[in-house]
Amino acid sequence: MGITVLPREDEVPGLVPGPGSVTWQRAADVRTLIAAGYALVLQVAHPTVGAGVAEHSSYRRDPWGRLFRTLDFTNSLIYTEPQVAAKVARNLRSIHTQIKGVRADGSRYHALEPGAYAWVHASLFGAIASAHARFGIPLQRAQQEQFWIEWRGLGRLLGVRERDLPVTLGGYEDYFEEMVLEVLEDNASVQGVIETLDEFTDLPMPRYAEPVWRLGSLPAAHALRLATVGMLPGILRDRFGLRWTHAQEVELRTLGWALRAATPLMPQSLRVLGPFYLRWRGDALPGSVEEAPG
Repeated sequence: MGITVLPREDEVPGLVPGPGSVTWQRAADVRTLIAAGYALVLQVAHPTVGAGVAEHSSYRRDPWGRLFRTLDFTNSLIYTEPQVAAKVARNLRSIHTQIKGVRADGSRYHALEPGAYAWVHASLFGAIASAHARFGIPLQRAQQEQFWIEWRGLGRLLGVRERDLPVTLGGYEDYFEEMVLEVLEDNASVQGVIETLDEFTDLPMPRYAEPVWRLGSLPAAHALRLATVGMLPGILRDRFGLRWTHAQEVELRTLGWALRAATPLMPQSLRVLGPFYLRWRGDALPGSVEEAPG
Protein backbone atom coordinates (compact mmCIF):
# COMPACT_ATOMS: atom_id res chain seq x y z
CA MET A 1 0.00 0.00 0.00
CA GLY A 2 3.02 2.27 -0.15
CA ILE A 3 4.35 4.97 -2.41
CA THR A 4 5.82 2.39 -4.84
CA VAL A 5 2.43 1.96 -6.53
CA LEU A 6 2.55 5.55 -7.77
CA PRO A 7 3.85 6.19 -11.29
CA ARG A 8 7.35 7.38 -12.07
CA GLU A 9 7.76 11.08 -12.80
CA ASP A 10 8.35 10.42 -16.50
CA GLU A 11 5.05 8.48 -16.70
CA VAL A 12 2.91 11.30 -15.32
CA PRO A 13 2.37 13.40 -18.50
CA GLY A 14 0.91 10.39 -20.30
CA LEU A 15 -1.61 9.77 -17.52
CA VAL A 16 -3.20 13.23 -17.32
CA PRO A 17 -5.79 13.82 -20.07
CA GLY A 18 -5.36 16.98 -22.12
CA PRO A 19 -7.86 19.39 -23.70
CA GLY A 20 -8.54 17.08 -26.65
CA SER A 21 -9.50 14.12 -24.46
CA VAL A 22 -12.98 12.79 -23.72
CA THR A 23 -12.28 13.23 -20.01
CA TRP A 24 -11.42 16.91 -20.41
CA GLN A 25 -14.47 17.60 -22.58
CA ARG A 26 -17.08 15.60 -20.64
CA ALA A 27 -16.02 15.12 -16.99
CA ALA A 28 -17.05 18.56 -15.75
CA ASP A 29 -20.32 19.36 -17.49
CA VAL A 30 -22.28 21.28 -14.84
CA ARG A 31 -25.18 18.84 -15.24
CA THR A 32 -23.08 15.94 -13.96
CA LEU A 33 -23.22 17.52 -10.50
CA ILE A 34 -26.70 16.11 -10.11
CA ALA A 35 -25.11 12.65 -9.95
CA ALA A 36 -22.97 13.57 -6.92
CA GLY A 37 -25.23 11.78 -4.44
CA TYR A 38 -25.46 8.73 -6.68
CA ALA A 39 -21.67 8.47 -6.87
CA LEU A 40 -21.30 8.86 -3.11
CA VAL A 41 -23.90 6.21 -2.33
CA LEU A 42 -22.16 3.76 -4.68
CA GLN A 43 -18.86 4.48 -2.95
CA VAL A 44 -19.99 4.15 0.65
CA ALA A 45 -21.95 0.99 -0.12
CA HIS A 46 -18.55 -0.72 -0.35
CA PRO A 47 -18.02 -2.15 3.15
CA THR A 48 -14.53 -0.67 3.55
CA VAL A 49 -15.46 2.76 2.23
CA GLY A 50 -18.63 2.84 4.30
CA ALA A 51 -16.70 2.04 7.47
CA GLY A 52 -14.06 4.67 6.72
CA VAL A 53 -16.64 7.36 5.97
CA ALA A 54 -18.59 6.54 9.13
CA GLU A 55 -15.50 7.00 11.30
CA HIS A 56 -13.52 9.67 9.48
CA SER A 57 -15.82 11.86 7.37
CA SER A 58 -17.57 15.14 8.15
CA TYR A 59 -20.27 14.65 5.53
CA ARG A 60 -23.12 14.73 8.07
CA ARG A 61 -21.99 18.04 9.57
CA ASP A 62 -20.98 19.64 6.30
CA PRO A 63 -22.47 17.98 3.19
CA TRP A 64 -21.60 20.87 0.85
CA GLY A 65 -18.05 20.93 2.19
CA ARG A 66 -17.71 17.24 1.45
CA LEU A 67 -18.98 17.75 -2.10
CA PHE A 68 -16.64 20.66 -2.75
CA ARG A 69 -13.62 18.77 -1.45
CA THR A 70 -14.44 16.04 -3.96
CA LEU A 71 -14.87 18.57 -6.77
CA ASP A 72 -11.66 20.37 -5.79
CA PHE A 73 -9.75 17.12 -5.97
CA THR A 74 -11.34 15.82 -9.19
CA ASN A 75 -11.02 19.08 -11.11
CA SER A 76 -7.46 19.62 -9.91
CA LEU A 77 -6.58 16.14 -11.09
CA ILE A 78 -7.98 16.70 -14.60
CA TYR A 79 -7.65 20.43 -15.34
CA THR A 80 -4.20 21.33 -14.03
CA GLU A 81 -0.70 20.73 -15.32
CA PRO A 82 0.51 17.10 -15.01
CA GLN A 83 2.98 17.79 -12.20
CA VAL A 84 0.32 19.64 -10.21
CA ALA A 85 -2.11 16.77 -10.78
CA ALA A 86 0.55 14.30 -9.63
CA LYS A 87 1.05 16.28 -6.42
CA VAL A 88 -2.70 16.32 -5.79
CA ALA A 89 -2.78 12.55 -6.31
CA ARG A 90 0.15 11.96 -3.97
CA ASN A 91 -1.43 14.12 -1.29
CA LEU A 92 -4.73 12.28 -1.56
CA ARG A 93 -3.10 8.88 -1.30
CA SER A 94 -1.01 10.02 1.63
CA ILE A 95 -4.12 11.13 3.52
CA HIS A 96 -5.74 7.76 2.84
CA THR A 97 -2.90 5.98 4.66
CA GLN A 98 -4.39 7.36 7.87
CA ILE A 99 -7.94 6.13 7.24
CA LYS A 100 -8.22 2.78 8.97
CA GLY A 101 -10.07 1.15 11.82
CA VAL A 102 -12.33 -1.69 12.86
CA ARG A 103 -15.74 -2.47 11.36
CA ALA A 104 -18.80 -3.25 13.45
CA ASP A 105 -18.20 -6.97 12.85
CA GLY A 106 -14.72 -6.71 14.36
CA SER A 107 -12.76 -7.00 11.12
CA ARG A 108 -10.11 -4.40 10.33
CA TYR A 109 -10.22 -2.12 7.30
CA HIS A 110 -7.88 0.31 5.54
CA ALA A 111 -8.81 2.91 2.93
CA LEU A 112 -5.96 1.72 0.69
CA GLU A 113 -7.27 -1.81 0.36
CA PRO A 114 -6.82 -2.24 -3.40
CA GLY A 115 -10.38 -3.29 -4.17
CA ALA A 116 -11.98 -0.46 -2.20
CA TYR A 117 -9.55 2.16 -3.48
CA ALA A 118 -10.15 1.10 -7.09
CA TRP A 119 -13.94 1.06 -6.62
CA VAL A 120 -14.04 4.69 -5.46
CA HIS A 121 -12.26 5.75 -8.64
CA ALA A 122 -14.31 3.50 -10.93
CA SER A 123 -17.62 4.65 -9.44
CA LEU A 124 -16.88 8.26 -10.43
CA PHE A 125 -16.46 7.17 -14.04
CA GLY A 126 -19.81 5.40 -13.93
CA ALA A 127 -21.55 8.37 -12.33
CA ILE A 128 -20.27 10.81 -14.95
CA ALA A 129 -21.19 8.56 -17.88
CA SER A 130 -24.63 7.84 -16.41
CA ALA A 131 -25.27 11.53 -15.74
CA HIS A 132 -24.59 12.35 -19.39
CA ALA A 133 -26.97 9.58 -20.46
CA ARG A 134 -29.73 10.88 -18.18
CA PHE A 135 -29.25 14.64 -18.17
CA GLY A 136 -26.88 15.70 -20.96
CA ILE A 137 -25.58 14.42 -24.27
CA PRO A 138 -25.01 10.64 -24.01
CA LEU A 139 -21.51 9.49 -24.83
CA GLN A 140 -21.27 7.28 -27.90
CA ARG A 141 -19.85 3.81 -27.34
CA ALA A 142 -16.45 4.78 -28.77
CA GLN A 143 -16.36 7.84 -26.52
CA GLN A 144 -17.19 5.72 -23.48
CA GLU A 145 -14.40 3.31 -24.36
CA GLN A 146 -11.89 6.13 -24.72
CA PHE A 147 -13.16 7.75 -21.52
CA TRP A 148 -12.56 4.50 -19.64
CA ILE A 149 -9.01 4.22 -21.02
CA GLU A 150 -8.29 7.76 -19.87
CA TRP A 151 -9.95 7.17 -16.50
CA ARG A 152 -7.78 4.11 -15.91
CA GLY A 153 -4.78 6.35 -16.57
CA LEU A 154 -5.93 8.76 -13.89
CA GLY A 155 -6.35 5.79 -11.59
CA ARG A 156 -2.73 4.88 -12.21
CA LEU A 157 -1.79 8.45 -11.24
CA LEU A 158 -3.62 7.88 -7.93
CA GLY A 159 -1.88 4.61 -7.28
CA VAL A 160 -4.73 2.32 -8.37
CA ARG A 161 -2.99 -0.81 -9.59
CA GLU A 162 -3.64 -1.67 -13.23
CA ARG A 163 -4.77 -5.18 -12.29
CA ASP A 164 -7.50 -3.79 -10.00
CA LEU A 165 -9.49 -2.19 -12.84
CA PRO A 166 -10.75 -3.93 -16.00
CA VAL A 167 -8.90 -3.14 -19.20
CA THR A 168 -11.96 -2.64 -21.42
CA LEU A 169 -15.31 -0.89 -21.13
CA GLY A 170 -17.05 -4.25 -21.43
CA GLY A 171 -14.91 -5.49 -18.57
CA TYR A 172 -15.92 -2.46 -16.51
CA GLU A 173 -19.60 -3.19 -17.14
CA ASP A 174 -19.15 -6.78 -15.91
CA TYR A 175 -17.15 -5.49 -12.94
CA PHE A 176 -19.87 -2.99 -12.04
CA GLU A 177 -22.54 -5.68 -12.18
CA GLU A 178 -20.46 -7.99 -10.00
CA MET A 179 -19.90 -5.23 -7.44
CA VAL A 180 -23.64 -4.52 -7.30
CA LEU A 181 -24.59 -8.17 -6.95
CA GLU A 182 -21.86 -9.40 -4.60
CA VAL A 183 -20.09 -6.57 -2.77
CA LEU A 184 -22.16 -3.43 -2.21
CA GLU A 185 -24.20 -3.44 0.98
CA ASP A 186 -26.62 -1.39 2.99
CA ASN A 187 -24.86 0.22 5.94
CA ALA A 188 -24.96 3.25 8.22
CA SER A 189 -23.03 5.39 5.76
CA VAL A 190 -25.43 4.63 2.91
CA GLN A 191 -28.39 5.63 5.05
CA GLY A 192 -26.53 8.66 6.37
CA VAL A 193 -25.73 9.94 2.89
CA ILE A 194 -29.35 9.52 1.82
CA GLU A 195 -30.49 11.46 4.89
CA THR A 196 -28.05 14.31 4.25
CA LEU A 197 -29.40 14.79 0.71
CA ASP A 198 -32.30 16.68 2.26
CA GLU A 199 -29.79 19.17 3.71
CA PHE A 200 -28.56 20.31 0.29
CA THR A 201 -30.49 23.54 -0.09
CA ASP A 202 -29.40 26.25 -2.53
CA LEU A 203 -26.58 25.06 -4.77
CA PRO A 204 -23.61 27.37 -4.05
CA MET A 205 -22.24 27.43 -7.59
CA PRO A 206 -20.91 30.32 -9.69
CA ARG A 207 -23.69 32.73 -10.60
CA TYR A 208 -23.37 32.01 -14.30
CA ALA A 209 -24.22 28.34 -13.65
CA GLU A 210 -27.52 29.06 -11.93
CA PRO A 211 -29.75 29.44 -15.04
CA VAL A 212 -29.10 25.84 -16.09
CA TRP A 213 -30.23 24.54 -12.72
CA ARG A 214 -33.31 26.76 -12.73
CA LEU A 215 -34.36 25.09 -15.98
CA GLY A 216 -34.86 21.93 -13.99
CA SER A 217 -37.50 23.75 -11.91
CA LEU A 218 -36.66 21.72 -8.80
CA PRO A 219 -34.97 22.71 -5.52
CA ALA A 220 -31.42 21.37 -5.28
CA ALA A 221 -32.17 18.96 -2.44
CA HIS A 222 -35.15 17.42 -4.22
CA ALA A 223 -33.30 17.12 -7.54
CA LEU A 224 -30.27 15.50 -5.90
CA ARG A 225 -32.38 13.00 -3.97
CA LEU A 226 -34.49 12.21 -7.04
CA ALA A 227 -31.40 11.62 -9.18
CA THR A 228 -29.58 9.66 -6.48
CA VAL A 229 -32.38 7.18 -5.90
CA GLY A 230 -33.52 7.03 -9.52
CA MET A 231 -30.05 6.35 -10.95
CA LEU A 232 -29.40 3.42 -8.62
CA PRO A 233 -29.96 -0.09 -10.02
CA GLY A 234 -33.28 -1.45 -8.81
CA ILE A 235 -31.56 -4.19 -6.84
CA LEU A 236 -29.70 -1.57 -4.80
CA ARG A 237 -32.84 0.47 -4.17
CA ASP A 238 -34.45 -2.67 -2.76
CA ARG A 239 -31.36 -3.50 -0.73
CA PHE A 240 -31.24 0.00 0.75
CA GLY A 241 -34.98 0.10 1.45
CA LEU A 242 -35.63 2.98 -0.95
CA ARG A 243 -39.09 3.45 -2.43
CA TRP A 244 -39.33 4.34 -6.13
CA THR A 245 -42.61 5.03 -7.87
CA HIS A 246 -43.73 5.48 -11.45
CA ALA A 247 -44.47 9.14 -10.66
CA GLN A 248 -40.90 9.64 -9.46
CA GLU A 249 -39.54 8.03 -12.62
CA VAL A 250 -41.65 10.39 -14.74
CA GLU A 251 -40.40 13.34 -12.68
CA LEU A 252 -36.78 12.24 -13.15
CA ARG A 253 -37.26 11.86 -16.90
CA THR A 254 -38.83 15.32 -17.04
CA LEU A 255 -35.84 16.75 -15.18
CA GLY A 256 -33.55 15.01 -17.65
CA TRP A 257 -35.49 16.44 -20.57
CA ALA A 258 -35.26 19.97 -19.16
CA LEU A 259 -31.51 19.74 -18.58
CA ARG A 260 -30.88 18.21 -22.02
CA ALA A 261 -32.95 20.97 -23.60
CA ALA A 262 -30.55 23.49 -22.08
CA THR A 263 -27.66 22.21 -24.20
CA PRO A 264 -27.95 24.81 -27.02
CA LEU A 265 -28.08 27.60 -24.42
CA MET A 266 -25.04 26.46 -22.46
CA PRO A 267 -21.73 28.28 -22.98
CA GLN A 268 -18.54 26.25 -23.12
CA SER A 269 -17.76 27.34 -19.57
CA LEU A 270 -20.68 25.21 -18.32
CA ARG A 271 -20.05 22.22 -20.55
CA VAL A 272 -16.38 22.15 -19.52
CA LEU A 273 -16.72 23.70 -16.08
CA GLY A 274 -13.41 22.43 -14.64
CA PRO A 275 -11.03 25.31 -15.48
CA PHE A 276 -13.65 27.91 -14.54
CA TYR A 277 -14.50 26.04 -11.36
CA LEU A 278 -10.84 26.08 -10.26
CA ARG A 279 -10.63 29.83 -10.85
CA TRP A 280 -13.90 30.34 -8.98
CA ARG A 281 -12.68 28.34 -5.97
CA GLY A 282 -9.45 30.36 -5.94
CA ASP A 283 -7.93 30.58 -2.47
CA ALA A 284 -10.04 27.68 -1.21
CA LEU A 285 -8.10 25.22 -3.37
CA PRO A 286 -4.65 24.87 -1.74
CA GLY A 287 -6.00 23.47 1.53
CA SER A 288 -8.87 21.59 -0.08
CA VAL A 289 -6.93 19.56 -2.59
CA GLU A 290 -4.62 18.29 0.11
CA GLU A 291 -7.47 16.74 2.07
CA ALA A 292 -9.24 13.49 1.40
CA PRO A 293 -12.59 14.01 -0.31
CA GLY A 294 -14.43 12.70 2.70
